[in-house]
Amino acid sequence: AGVPSLDMVESVDDEKIANRLDRVVADLGRRPLKVLVQVNTSGEESKFGVDPSGCVGLAKHVKLSCPNLVFSGLMTIGMLDYSSTPENFKALTSCRKEVCDELGIPEEQCELSMGMSADFEQAIEMGSTNVRVGSTIFGAREYPKKN
Repeated sequence: AGVPSLDMVESVDDEKIANRLDRVVADLGRRPLKVLVQVNTSGEESKFGVDPSGCVGLAKHVKLSCPNLVFSGLMTIGMLDYSSTPENFKALTSCRKEVCDELGIPEEQCELSMGMSADFEQAIEMGSTNVRVGSTIFGAREYPKKN
């Protein structure tokens, strides 16, 4: 309600979050909200996201069971070190193919949000349609020290 111009949420990683967003959007009476399914392509425990093996199921749930949400694609946060082959980007591209085949939608209609300030050029080369470059624009985040 506090952000009426919100266009998309990129971090839907389980059915509970999707269902909650769906209810809130309905209660607000606003237009359907675009969402991206967040996929943990690196397998790192410090990262959120559905396992790649579950991305089809979650995308299908959003598309078929959440009428106030619009499944719009997939998102990942890759590993910090991209000095070698970017396996995470390849994994998300594979997930998109599986999801699109299962849902019967063209791959061009399924966004790939991958790549951040340190690796966005490589992500674009691998098919990213959405990059997150906040650190480049606003500077590195400063986190408060934990006591």
